[in-house]
Amino acid sequence: MKYPLDCENNFEKTFLFWLCRFLRNKITSLSNRQVKDKDRLAQILHELILGFESISELKIVIKEVRNIGINSIHVYFIPLQKLYTFLANFGAKSLKEIDEELLSDFLASQTANLSDATKKNYRIALISFFGYIDKQNEEKNGFVHRFGIELKNWGGLSGKSGTKLPSFMKKDEVHRFIEGIESYPFSTKIAARNRLIIKTILYTGIRVSEAINIDIKDFNKDEDAYIIQVRGKGNKPRVVMIKESIIKKDLNEWFEHRVCDNNLLFYNQKGKPLSQAYISSIVEKILLSIGIRKEKNGAHMLRHTFATMLYQKSKDLILVQESLGHADINTSRIYTHFDKDKLRKTTDIF
Repeated sequence: MKYPLDCENNFEKTFLFWLCRFLRNKITSLSNRQVKDKDRLAQILHELILGFESISELKIVIKEVRNIGINSIHVYFIPLQKLYTFLANFGAKSLKEIDEELLSDFLASQTANLSDATKKNYRIALISFFGYIDKQNEEKNGFVHRFGIELKNWGGLSGKSGTKLPSFMKKDEVHRFIEGIESYPFSTKIAARNRLIIKTILYTGIRVSEAINIDIKDFNKDEDAYIIQVRGKGNKPRVVMIKESIIKKDLNEWFEHRVCDNNLLFYNQKGKPLSQAYISSIVEKILLSIGIRKEKNGAHMLRHTFATMLYQKSKDLILVQESLGHADINTSRIYTHFDKDKLRKTTDIF
């Protein structure tokens, strides 16, 4: 069914109308292999058809969609949420006022200081959103409004030369962080769980999304180590390993407290999967408690730290690629920038 472009009484309601339908469309097209609550997801899809009264209500529901298992939906929601605020402050009265120039102004002002990867996500979100409206709007007289947004000439991307190097911890900082994991005052019931999942991410380099979805049957002891099977992007399986001595105490303690009907290794006190935002928040709290401050303090920084130290020690780019689950070795090549041995050779040229 198609709708008039400005189908509500005011701009904010119109934008929300289209945003809800667009997000519903994206949810149904994104991978759902990790969905934990099918009934709730079906209910949310119905709620998106009915619409929401405010962007804040929609934000809460989208966060729930992420926690259910549709992790990538935030890539679309965050840029469009910011666009909603930008256009409201701009004083827009109709979607027809939106064009390439206005969206370029939005990108220039709202993506300053963000990485090129994030800027690309913003651009993709805008093109996808207005492309969806292009196909779904139609007036009673049959007229269809075409935005035709391409943003080909937006100059915000700096190319490969402007790509930021990832944040990571140096060796002495890693030692302090490990001590911080042990000393941080978590509450008794979740202390072992939190220490266990953070150590698992740090010592294996797996993504946070992979860690929170580990199944108990995929966490198996092998001599003096544990072999963990995880599902990466595109539901691709791979295997990582962690020494038993690193996690034995926390694992035993967590199993003493663990009471859950599902097979997840990690879950919250309601028996639901942990969120990526929660893991990043506890990593940041530990870092701040020991006086370490990086440009990005979230849990993904632990993955960069693992990869950096792995390459520095092994000088094996293929090993880094396989350990991180990168489809393209060029993605792993960023960690060669931290090869201090090669850099030292440059100091002897003259």
